[in-house]
Amino acid sequence: MKLAGKVALVTGAGSGIGKAAALIFGTEGAKVATVDLLSNRAEATAAEIEQAGGAAHGIAADVAQAEQMQQAIESTVARWGRLDIVFANAGINGVWAPIEEISPEEWDQTLNVNLKGTFLTIKYAVPHLKKQGGAIVVTSSVNGTRVFSNSGATAYSCAKAGQVVMAKMLAPELAPHGIRINAICPGSVTTNIGENTHPRNRDTVRWPVNFPKGPIPLANHGPATPAQVAQLVLFLVSDQSERITGTEMWIDGAQSLVLG
Repeated sequence: MKLAGKVALVTGAGSGIGKAAALIFGTEGAKVATVDLLSNRAEATAAEIEQAGGAAHGIAADVAQAEQMQQAIESTVARWGRLDIVFANAGINGVWAPIEEISPEEWDQTLNVNLKGTFLTIKYAVPHLKKQGGAIVVTSSVNGTRVFSNSGATAYSCAKAGQVVMAKMLAPELAPHGIRINAICPGSVTTNIGENTHPRNRDTVRWPVNFPKGPIPLANHGPATPAQVAQLVLFLVSDQSERITGTEMWIDGAQSLVLG
């Protein structure tokens, strides 16, 4: 059990990558706080962990709201006495549209959830992680780090690039306290993020490119599963990666190297 005795907090734990990571953390011995905007999703993931013999607690919280995130973290520590692992995963695609069609409110929503939400999660977790050290993983994306051809995704890509910069800035700041922080950059993954994706008139600014064999070279050319991404997250929060910090890792089957 790679995480025996550890306490982990996962945001966006109600579905997709967050849920897969929360489940594998529980399997590997961690007590898991499953945080999600929707209480039924948070509680459903926690119930799955408990049904498999683990310990978990579902928490409803909006990562973009400071008070809610502070309370989520404080309640986790009050319940289990410590915090060792943080997976700042919650995010939305938001509106993908030509720059002149993105409203200030739409821009703010995407940046608030993806970038401010990551900041708040880390900000309130760090005082507890400093007590014994720990690991933070942030879910960034190929967009804004290697891929710049998804025209219209300006707000999303800026937020995702900012998350990588945040991890790099914080790595030397937190390292003396035994805290590691890294970012994962998934490509296509089979999740329900389409629920919060709102494309609008993208074809007017998109450069037409055709990939006869598809954009993912590796193996079956299909998207990754959440469970495959969760394996990378597990590696990054475990002692197997104890010398890795301030690093972004792409998990995309070379998709980003093709799309560019």
